[in-house]
Amino acid sequence: MDERSMTFTVYMIHELANSQGITPGEVYKILKQSGCIDNYLVPHYDVLHTMGTQYLIDDIKDYVAARGGSL
Repeated sequence: MDERSMTFTVYMIHELANSQGITPGEVYKILKQSGCIDNYLVPHYDVLHTMGTQYLIDDIKDYVAARGGSL
């Protein structure tokens, strides 16, 4: 993970936490367990960082749900 993808991941964790009313730590745990960080956010940073925040929140929630989790 380079600095840009790490900054993006941290940003998205905080945006998800704010939108769901939970702590960033809880979001991190959910994203890590679902593989979202290692298999989606970091490898696809180049495309994802160009998209809107609300779109990404919805997309990440769908990603997590498809893997049996929930945000």
